[in-house]
Amino acid sequence: MVIIFEIIAFLFSVVLHEVSHGLAARSMGDETAHYAGRLTLNPLKHLDTFGSILLPLILYIASQGSFIFGYAKPVPYNPLNLRDQKYGPAKVALAGPLANIALAVLFGLLMQILPISLQLKPLTDLIQYIVWINLVLAVFNLVPLPPLDGHWILLTFLPASFDRFKQFYIRYGLFFFIIFLLFFSQLLLPLISFLFRVIIGA
Repeated sequence: MVIIFEIIAFLFSVVLHEVSHGLAARSMGDETAHYAGRLTLNPLKHLDTFGSILLPLILYIASQGSFIFGYAKPVPYNPLNLRDQKYGPAKVALAGPLANIALAVLFGLLMQILPISLQLKPLTDLIQYIVWINLVLAVFNLVPLPPLDGHWILLTFLPASFDRFKQFYIRYGLFFFIIFLLFFSQLLLPLISFLFRVIIGA
């Protein structure tokens, strides 16, 4: 039964991440996500067959349950519509990870104030999972490799003198992302574990 709630929590966290991008863009003047009907928490509007189902399953099995990651269909937005042309794309990119961090902190606080009488193992396991998966989504998405949010943040702050690097980075970034995903993503676990312990008060 717990695994069902964990799947629901995972899907909600991924959808919240994407909707937050759209809301951030809308707050800066872009209505693309709104007109596309993507500013909703209805998972059916956001699910991606590979990113929301197959990838999480593969990573979960490969890591023996210690690591899971996935994504929903990206919420569309038009950067040309943003009032802040310079930093707008970075703000939109950052909105997703920040939403996941906020959700992790919220449930971490819930864990700490939960009365002892309600601290049943299935419930505490679910709360801890929600904190964990949202930290995974936040930290992983901040890695500065395409197509993750972190690469938009990096591109925003690179000076014009790095134009040749930007072209190389955009062209081959996906290759480096796949290498990172397959061989180096476990390097994020110590940071995620540290943040997890801090948030749940362990």
